[in-house]
Amino acid sequence: METVEKQTTEEEKKEEENGKLLRMGMFSALAIGIHNFPEGLATFLSALEDPTLGISTAVAIAIHNIPEGMSVSVPIYYATGSKRQAFKYSFLSGLSEPLGAIIGFTILRPFISETLIGLLFAGVAGIMVYISLDELLPTAEKYAEHHIAIWGLIGGMAVMAGSLLLLA
Repeated sequence: METVEKQTTEEEKKEEENGKLLRMGMFSALAIGIHNFPEGLATFLSALEDPTLGISTAVAIAIHNIPEGMSVSVPIYYATGSKRQAFKYSFLSGLSEPLGAIIGFTILRPFISETLIGLLFAGVAGIMVYISLDELLPTAEKYAEHHIAIWGLIGGMAVMAGSLLLLA
């Protein structure tokens, strides 16, 4: 009897944990999708302004899209066990980037200025910093030692800074 109760409790805990992982993965997909929309526009506008800047921005964004995709797909995969689901949500969150470029350019064409481009870059950076510190870091700390999660955050920042320096 006690074994059955323990097993049920463990299953409930696992189900609850999977629900939390799925929620975090879905929230990350939504937030990254929202983040990618202006990011696509910012990349497109920077390429219009200066093709060299556009290429370096696109490469830097392509590099950081890898961990973005992982931050969506890994929790969804572990929550559902489905690679297809994980890929689908990761793909959909990334799809907003080219949509942002097309739709944003169509709507904002008359207002494009250096100020607007600066504001877009600042907004995009702010969204990603918020997601990283508010959602991803606390979740990483649940599954890894605190210092490993912090070093992962610092390492990610170093890779982004290095890619911007190398490609600028």
